[in-house]
Amino acid sequence: MAAKSMNTVGRWAFLIGVLLAIILGALGIVNSTWMSALILIGLIVGFLNISERESSPFLLAGVSLIIASALGKDVMSGLPVLYNILQTLLAVFVPSTIVVAIKHVFSLARN
Repeated sequence: MAAKSMNTVGRWAFLIGVLLAIILGALGIVNSTWMSALILIGLIVGFLNISERESSPFLLAGVSLIIASALGKDVMSGLPVLYNILQTLLAVFVPSTIVVAIKHVFSLARN
């Protein structure tokens, strides 16, 4: 039962993190307090939401999103709303992808 509730927390954290990142970015609210909150949500997602079975697809999607967002920020610098959304999405996905990558490496080493 505890594992199921932790999985639910991870799912909600992912949904809230992505929606919050989009909303904050669209509103231009990109300050250290909100970025720290998004980073914390990303860590929660990485620890609680992604199972071992889901790690490879998540890593592929996460790395693709990180690369596209990081490079897209330069292209979108003339459009502040899109620039901010990409920046806030990075705050969620970078920590979650790092956590999942580390978990995946340990899983590979264990097997």
